[in-house]
Amino acid sequence: MTLITQSIAIIKAGQGANGAYVACPAYATYNYCWFRDGTFIAVAMDRWQEHESARRFYDWATSMVVTRAEAIERCMEQVAQGRELHPADLLHTRYTLDGQQGNEDWPNFQLDGFGTLLWGLRRHMQLTAMSTMPLVWARAADLLVRYLAALWRRPNYDCWEEFPDQIAVSTLSALYAGLHAIATAFVVDGRDATLALDTAQQIKAFALTSGVCDGHLIKQINGDDVVDASLLWACVPFQEHGLLQCSDPVMQATVARIEHDLVGKHGGVHRYAKDTFYGGGEWVLLTALLGEYYAAVGDFAGAQRCLIFAEAATNAQSQLPEQVSSAPLHPEYVEQWLALWGPVACPLLWSHAAYLSLSAQMRALEL
Repeated sequence: MTLITQSIAIIKAGQGANGAYVACPAYATYNYCWFRDGTFIAVAMDRWQEHESARRFYDWATSMVVTRAEAIERCMEQVAQGRELHPADLLHTRYTLDGQQGNEDWPNFQLDGFGTLLWGLRRHMQLTAMSTMPLVWARAADLLVRYLAALWRRPNYDCWEEFPDQIAVSTLSALYAGLHAIATAFVVDGRDATLALDTAQQIKAFALTSGVCDGHLIKQINGDDVVDASLLWACVPFQEHGLLQCSDPVMQATVARIEHDLVGKHGGVHRYAKDTFYGGGEWVLLTALLGEYYAAVGDFAGAQRCLIFAEAATNAQSQLPEQVSSAPLHPEYVEQWLALWGPVACPLLWSHAAYLSLSAQMRALEL
């Protein structure tokens, strides 16, 4: 069985009856479905013609949004009136596989997953030649556009669920991509795309004004000049809906800085220089993402190196972990996390999805 076939099988096994994808079935902390992870998984499945699986995820995700419509409306009313937001009205970022919000204290105010979901809806429509959005999808998309238009300027947890007092440039990249992509779907459906497009343009202007230092994107708005590998979201995998084109000098400078600061001893990509989670290992999904960038700019050899790293990261059961900790940035923190949460999450469905997406991109280059 190839790793491609195995990855598809692992993802299918990790999909609940209602369509939700578990982040990692063997890691208690990740026994949930996140909109972010789930969308990237669904896009990978679509790229390998597993359209029914992807469709089931989008049906589930949009139903989760619509079910919480009243809370979303209350939240937007609070914003409009300048009142403090009530945590119960914020749209949660993760759910149990039966669709319940987790009861644990969790950093739920993170926005990137909603932008990613909007992009994924449009991507599924493109890859399946779907001409119009189902009503539930359209209702959820409308709610999310309004929700993001009201909240995107507020500091919120980044994609690593850290730094709630900051605005991550990667979050802005995901929001821009989602709003820009769903606007095209609205146009096809004959719906008003003005709010989505206007908000996307505001986000782009803000990101490129306050999120650039020394010619490259930075981890956080108005922060220092450090980079985070999630900044690759400014162009991949969002492609034509990306904040920047892969050939843009700012994007090229950002990738160069990521290569210099974050490519590790074994060729994998670290999240950011001060990462201490399991010591700050090399992440499979980020390495595959860098490979997608290389593929997009025609660097076949670079993309192949990233693919080889991912394949080498498998365990005896051909499962991909979240990260490889053999050469961590901060080894003194490894034991702390092992004691707290156990071994690194494996299999991580997002890692398998990232491998599938890079493999699909490589296959397209070879054709």
